[in-house]
Amino acid sequence: MTAASPTRYRRHRFPAEIIAHAVWLYFRFPLIFRDVENLLAERGITVSFQTVAEWAAKFGLKFAHQLRRRSRGHFADKWQLDEMVVTIRALPRA
Repeated sequence: MTAASPTRYRRHRFPAEIIAHAVWLYFRFPLIFRDVENLLAERGITVSFQTVAEWAAKFGLKFAHQLRRRSRGHFADKWQLDEMVVTIRALPRA
């Protein structure tokens, strides 16, 4: 995911790429703020979970809309079920 215009990230301690990556991680995967904090710490970026929460609140809406827009229309109209048995209201055998 590419970062938006640099003016959105003005006056922040971290570069736009790090902020964008943290927000993307939070909205793309089922993670909590502390998980994002730990993932960034593994990459050598020390940031608190409160900061990630503030970034998500400030920049998250745009990222969420982009992710939803990208995921639309990727599902086929026809589904193929392989080796599946569905029993609906089965009568007991005598």
